Amino acid sequence: MAAGGGKSDDFQPFPVKDQLPGVDFCLSSTPSWPEAVLLGFQHYLVMLGTTVIISSIIVPLMGGGNVEKADVINTVLFVAGINTLLQTLFGSRLPVVIGGSYAFIIPTISIALSRRYSIFVDPHRRFKASMRDVQGSLIVASFFTMVIGFFGFWRIISRFFSPLAAIPLVILTGLGLYAQGFPQVRAPYSSFCHCSQEIAVSKQILGHLARCIEIGLPALVAVVFLSQYVPHFLKSRRGIFERFAILFSVAIIWAFAEILTAAGAYDNRAPQTQFSCRTDRSGLISAAP
Repeated sequence: MAAGGGKSDDFQPFPVKDQLPGVDFCLSSTPSWPEAVLLGFQHYLVMLGTTVIISSIIVPLMGGGNVEKADVINTVLFVAGINTLLQTLFGSRLPVVIGGSYAFIIPTISIALSRRYSIFVDPHRRFKASMRDVQGSLIVASFFTMVIGFFGFWRIISRFFSPLAAIPLVILTGLGLYAQGFPQVRAPYSSFCHCSQEIAVSKQILGHLARCIEIGLPALVAVVFLSQYVPHFLKSRRGIFERFAILFSVAIIWAFAEILTAAGAYDNRAPQTQFSCRTDRSGLISAAP
Protein backbone atom coordinates (compact mmCIF):
# COMPACT_ATOMS: atom_id res chain seq x y z
CA MET A 1 0.00 0.00 0.00
CA ALA A 2 1.38 3.41 -0.93
CA ALA A 3 2.22 5.75 1.90
CA GLY A 4 -0.52 8.25 2.66
CA GLY A 5 -2.97 6.41 0.43
CA GLY A 6 -6.38 5.10 1.41
CA LYS A 7 -6.92 1.67 2.83
CA SER A 8 -6.90 -1.08 0.27
CA ASP A 9 -9.81 -2.85 1.93
CA ASP A 10 -12.20 0.12 1.75
CA PHE A 11 -15.54 -0.99 0.40
CA GLN A 12 -16.42 0.82 -2.80
CA PRO A 13 -19.89 -0.17 -4.02
CA PHE A 14 -20.48 -0.52 -7.71
CA PRO A 15 -22.80 2.01 -9.37
CA VAL A 16 -26.45 1.07 -9.52
CA LYS A 17 -26.31 0.52 -13.27
CA ASP A 18 -23.49 -2.01 -12.85
CA GLN A 19 -25.41 -4.03 -10.28
CA LEU A 20 -28.88 -3.76 -11.83
CA PRO A 21 -28.75 -2.72 -15.50
CA GLY A 22 -32.50 -2.08 -15.59
CA VAL A 23 -32.52 0.28 -12.57
CA ASP A 24 -31.33 3.88 -12.85
CA PHE A 25 -32.04 5.10 -9.31
CA CYS A 26 -32.22 3.52 -5.89
CA LEU A 27 -33.38 4.93 -2.55
CA SER A 28 -30.00 6.54 -1.84
CA SER A 29 -29.60 8.13 -5.29
CA THR A 30 -31.79 10.88 -6.66
CA PRO A 31 -32.29 12.39 -10.14
CA SER A 32 -31.53 15.98 -10.96
CA TRP A 33 -34.01 18.61 -9.81
CA PRO A 34 -35.55 19.27 -13.26
CA GLU A 35 -36.01 15.56 -13.86
CA ALA A 36 -37.37 15.07 -10.33
CA VAL A 37 -39.98 17.80 -10.90
CA LEU A 38 -41.10 16.18 -14.16
CA LEU A 39 -41.26 12.72 -12.59
CA GLY A 40 -43.21 14.11 -9.65
CA PHE A 41 -45.67 15.83 -11.98
CA GLN A 42 -46.10 12.55 -13.85
CA HIS A 43 -46.87 10.80 -10.56
CA TYR A 44 -49.44 13.51 -9.89
CA LEU A 45 -51.12 12.94 -13.27
CA VAL A 46 -51.31 9.20 -12.61
CA MET A 47 -53.02 9.63 -9.24
CA LEU A 48 -55.20 12.51 -10.48
CA GLY A 49 -57.25 10.12 -12.60
CA THR A 50 -57.88 7.88 -9.61
CA THR A 51 -58.91 10.87 -7.50
CA VAL A 52 -61.37 12.17 -10.11
CA ILE A 53 -62.88 8.72 -10.73
CA ILE A 54 -63.40 8.00 -7.02
CA SER A 55 -65.00 11.42 -6.50
CA SER A 56 -67.19 10.97 -9.59
CA ILE A 57 -68.43 7.67 -8.18
CA ILE A 58 -69.27 8.56 -4.60
CA VAL A 59 -70.20 12.28 -4.64
CA PRO A 60 -73.36 11.97 -6.83
CA LEU A 61 -74.56 9.07 -4.65
CA MET A 62 -74.16 11.28 -1.59
CA GLY A 63 -76.29 14.06 -3.10
CA GLY A 64 -73.47 16.31 -4.23
CA GLY A 65 -73.01 18.16 -7.49
CA ASN A 66 -70.07 19.68 -9.32
CA VAL A 67 -69.24 22.05 -6.46
CA GLU A 68 -69.11 19.22 -3.90
CA LYS A 69 -67.17 17.03 -6.35
CA ALA A 70 -64.57 19.78 -6.82
CA ASP A 71 -64.28 20.18 -3.03
CA VAL A 72 -63.72 16.44 -2.58
CA ILE A 73 -61.08 16.38 -5.32
CA ASN A 74 -59.29 19.37 -3.75
CA THR A 75 -59.41 17.74 -0.32
CA VAL A 76 -58.11 14.38 -1.55
CA LEU A 77 -55.25 16.08 -3.42
CA PHE A 78 -54.30 18.13 -0.35
CA VAL A 79 -54.36 15.15 2.00
CA ALA A 80 -52.48 13.02 -0.56
CA GLY A 81 -49.74 15.66 -0.61
CA ILE A 82 -49.42 15.58 3.19
CA ASN A 83 -49.39 11.77 3.25
CA THR A 84 -46.78 11.66 0.49
CA LEU A 85 -44.50 14.09 2.33
CA LEU A 86 -44.81 12.06 5.55
CA GLN A 87 -44.14 8.83 3.67
CA THR A 88 -41.07 10.18 1.85
CA LEU A 89 -39.61 11.87 4.95
CA PHE A 90 -40.40 9.38 7.73
CA GLY A 91 -41.80 6.29 6.03
CA SER A 92 -40.36 3.85 3.53
CA ARG A 93 -39.21 6.72 1.25
CA LEU A 94 -40.49 4.95 -1.83
CA PRO A 95 -41.20 7.36 -4.73
CA VAL A 96 -44.96 6.82 -4.75
CA VAL A 97 -47.90 9.15 -4.21
CA ILE A 98 -50.16 8.16 -1.32
CA GLY A 99 -53.57 8.88 -2.82
CA GLY A 100 -57.10 7.51 -2.73
CA SER A 101 -57.80 3.78 -2.79
CA TYR A 102 -60.45 1.79 -4.62
CA ALA A 103 -60.70 -0.52 -1.60
CA PHE A 104 -63.03 1.97 0.15
CA ILE A 105 -65.43 2.52 -2.77
CA ILE A 106 -67.85 -0.33 -2.07
CA PRO A 107 -68.22 0.43 1.70
CA THR A 108 -68.61 4.13 0.90
CA ILE A 109 -71.36 3.38 -1.62
CA SER A 110 -73.17 1.32 1.02
CA ILE A 111 -72.99 4.26 3.44
CA ALA A 112 -74.09 6.80 0.82
CA LEU A 113 -77.17 4.75 -0.12
CA SER A 114 -78.22 4.09 3.46
CA ARG A 115 -81.89 4.71 4.26
CA ARG A 116 -80.98 7.00 7.14
CA TYR A 117 -80.37 9.83 4.65
CA SER A 118 -83.83 9.61 3.09
CA ILE A 119 -85.05 12.21 5.59
CA PHE A 120 -82.98 14.91 3.88
CA VAL A 121 -84.75 16.80 1.12
CA ASP A 122 -81.89 19.19 0.41
CA PRO A 123 -79.15 17.31 -1.52
CA HIS A 124 -76.41 19.48 0.01
CA ARG A 125 -77.51 18.61 3.56
CA ARG A 126 -77.58 14.93 2.61
CA PHE A 127 -74.08 15.25 1.20
CA LYS A 128 -72.76 16.83 4.39
CA ALA A 129 -74.41 14.23 6.64
CA SER A 130 -73.18 11.27 4.60
CA MET A 131 -69.70 12.77 4.30
CA ARG A 132 -69.49 13.05 8.10
CA ASP A 133 -70.34 9.36 8.42
CA VAL A 134 -67.80 8.39 5.77
CA GLN A 135 -65.09 10.45 7.48
CA GLY A 136 -65.88 8.89 10.85
CA SER A 137 -65.77 5.40 9.37
CA LEU A 138 -62.40 6.10 7.77
CA ILE A 139 -60.98 7.41 11.05
CA VAL A 140 -62.10 4.30 12.96
CA ALA A 141 -60.82 1.98 10.22
CA SER A 142 -57.47 3.80 10.18
CA PHE A 143 -57.03 3.46 13.95
CA PHE A 144 -57.84 -0.25 13.65
CA THR A 145 -55.13 -0.82 11.04
CA MET A 146 -52.66 1.31 13.02
CA VAL A 147 -53.22 -0.81 16.13
CA ILE A 148 -52.68 -3.99 14.13
CA GLY A 149 -49.43 -2.62 12.70
CA PHE A 150 -47.94 -0.93 15.78
CA PHE A 151 -48.55 -3.86 18.14
CA GLY A 152 -47.07 -6.38 15.72
CA PHE A 153 -50.23 -8.37 15.09
CA TRP A 154 -49.73 -8.23 11.34
CA ARG A 155 -46.26 -9.78 11.66
CA ILE A 156 -47.82 -12.72 13.46
CA ILE A 157 -50.69 -13.06 11.00
CA SER A 158 -48.51 -12.69 7.88
CA ARG A 159 -46.55 -15.82 8.77
CA PHE A 160 -49.63 -17.88 7.95
CA PHE A 161 -50.01 -16.29 4.51
CA SER A 162 -48.49 -17.90 1.45
CA PRO A 163 -48.64 -16.89 -2.23
CA LEU A 164 -51.37 -19.49 -2.63
CA ALA A 165 -53.51 -17.57 -0.13
CA ALA A 166 -52.45 -14.01 -0.99
CA ILE A 167 -53.04 -14.16 -4.74
CA PRO A 168 -56.73 -15.22 -4.51
CA LEU A 169 -57.24 -12.45 -1.93
CA VAL A 170 -55.90 -9.81 -4.33
CA ILE A 171 -57.93 -11.24 -7.22
CA LEU A 172 -61.17 -11.26 -5.22
CA THR A 173 -60.53 -7.67 -4.10
CA GLY A 174 -60.29 -6.62 -7.75
CA LEU A 175 -63.30 -8.69 -8.80
CA GLY A 176 -65.32 -6.90 -6.13
CA LEU A 177 -65.15 -3.82 -8.38
CA TYR A 178 -66.02 -5.74 -11.55
CA ALA A 179 -69.60 -4.48 -11.61
CA GLN A 180 -68.33 -0.94 -11.02
CA GLY A 181 -65.88 -1.01 -13.91
CA PHE A 182 -68.17 -2.67 -16.47
CA PRO A 183 -71.53 -0.90 -16.08
CA GLN A 184 -72.88 -2.39 -19.30
CA VAL A 185 -72.62 -5.95 -17.94
CA ARG A 186 -75.65 -7.15 -16.04
CA ALA A 187 -74.63 -8.61 -12.68
CA PRO A 188 -75.94 -12.20 -12.49
CA TYR A 189 -76.25 -12.10 -8.74
CA SER A 190 -78.11 -8.80 -8.46
CA SER A 191 -81.49 -10.52 -8.16
CA PHE A 192 -80.66 -12.07 -4.82
CA CYS A 193 -77.82 -9.87 -3.51
CA HIS A 194 -78.76 -7.32 -0.87
CA CYS A 195 -76.50 -4.78 -2.58
CA SER A 196 -78.40 -4.81 -5.89
CA GLN A 197 -79.51 -1.21 -5.33
CA GLU A 198 -75.91 -0.07 -4.95
CA ILE A 199 -74.93 -1.91 -8.13
CA ALA A 200 -77.85 -0.51 -10.15
CA VAL A 201 -77.23 3.09 -9.11
CA SER A 202 -73.48 2.73 -9.56
CA LYS A 203 -74.03 1.46 -13.10
CA GLN A 204 -75.90 4.66 -13.93
CA ILE A 205 -73.25 6.86 -12.35
CA LEU A 206 -70.30 5.00 -13.85
CA GLY A 207 -71.80 4.57 -17.29
CA HIS A 208 -69.81 7.46 -18.71
CA LEU A 209 -66.53 5.93 -17.53
CA ALA A 210 -66.80 3.05 -20.00
CA ARG A 211 -68.53 4.80 -22.92
CA CYS A 212 -65.73 6.73 -24.58
CA ILE A 213 -63.78 4.20 -26.59
CA GLU A 214 -62.63 7.00 -28.90
CA ILE A 215 -60.46 8.45 -26.12
CA GLY A 216 -59.79 5.48 -23.85
CA LEU A 217 -58.46 3.04 -26.44
CA PRO A 218 -56.00 5.52 -28.07
CA ALA A 219 -54.76 6.46 -24.60
CA LEU A 220 -53.93 2.82 -23.77
CA VAL A 221 -52.26 2.33 -27.15
CA ALA A 222 -50.22 5.53 -26.73
CA VAL A 223 -48.93 4.54 -23.28
CA VAL A 224 -47.89 1.06 -24.43
CA PHE A 225 -46.36 2.32 -27.69
CA LEU A 226 -44.36 5.16 -26.11
CA SER A 227 -43.08 3.10 -23.16
CA GLN A 228 -42.40 -0.25 -24.83
CA TYR A 229 -41.76 0.29 -28.54
CA VAL A 230 -40.44 3.82 -29.12
CA PRO A 231 -37.33 3.30 -26.90
CA HIS A 232 -36.23 0.43 -29.17
CA PHE A 233 -36.39 2.66 -32.24
CA LEU A 234 -34.87 5.77 -30.65
CA LYS A 235 -31.87 4.73 -28.60
CA SER A 236 -31.29 7.17 -25.74
CA ARG A 237 -29.14 6.82 -22.66
CA ARG A 238 -31.44 9.03 -20.61
CA GLY A 239 -34.52 6.86 -21.16
CA ILE A 240 -36.80 9.81 -21.86
CA PHE A 241 -39.69 7.84 -23.32
CA GLU A 242 -39.51 5.08 -20.70
CA ARG A 243 -39.66 7.55 -17.82
CA PHE A 244 -42.06 10.13 -19.22
CA ALA A 245 -44.44 7.97 -21.27
CA ILE A 246 -47.43 9.15 -19.20
CA LEU A 247 -46.62 12.84 -19.77
CA PHE A 248 -46.34 12.37 -23.52
CA SER A 249 -49.49 10.23 -23.66
CA VAL A 250 -51.59 12.69 -21.65
CA ALA A 251 -50.49 15.61 -23.84
CA ILE A 252 -51.18 13.73 -27.08
CA ILE A 253 -54.56 12.31 -26.05
CA TRP A 254 -55.77 15.58 -24.50
CA ALA A 255 -54.94 17.40 -27.72
CA PHE A 256 -56.72 14.65 -29.66
CA ALA A 257 -59.81 14.96 -27.43
CA GLU A 258 -59.76 18.76 -27.76
CA ILE A 259 -59.65 18.46 -31.57
CA LEU A 260 -62.62 16.07 -31.57
CA THR A 261 -64.58 18.42 -29.29
CA ALA A 262 -63.81 21.53 -31.37
CA ALA A 263 -64.61 19.69 -34.61
CA GLY A 264 -68.10 18.83 -33.32
CA ALA A 265 -67.62 15.06 -33.26
CA TYR A 266 -69.95 14.75 -30.26
CA ASP A 267 -72.50 17.48 -31.01
CA ASN A 268 -75.27 15.03 -31.91
CA ARG A 269 -74.34 12.29 -29.48
CA ALA A 270 -76.14 11.25 -26.30
CA PRO A 271 -75.65 13.48 -23.22
CA GLN A 272 -73.76 10.76 -21.35
CA THR A 273 -71.36 10.33 -24.26
CA GLN A 274 -70.77 14.07 -24.41
CA PHE A 275 -70.13 14.15 -20.67
CA SER A 276 -67.59 11.33 -20.99
CA CYS A 277 -65.77 12.37 -24.15
CA ARG A 278 -65.95 16.16 -24.49
CA THR A 279 -63.32 18.32 -22.81
CA ASP A 280 -65.81 21.04 -21.80
CA ARG A 281 -68.53 19.10 -19.95
CA SER A 282 -67.03 18.12 -16.58
CA GLY A 283 -67.99 21.35 -14.80
CA LEU A 284 -65.15 20.96 -12.31
CA ILE A 285 -63.09 23.97 -13.35
CA SER A 286 -66.04 26.35 -13.12
CA ALA A 287 -67.29 24.79 -9.88
CA ALA A 288 -63.95 24.85 -8.04
CA PRO A 289 -63.39 27.88 -5.76
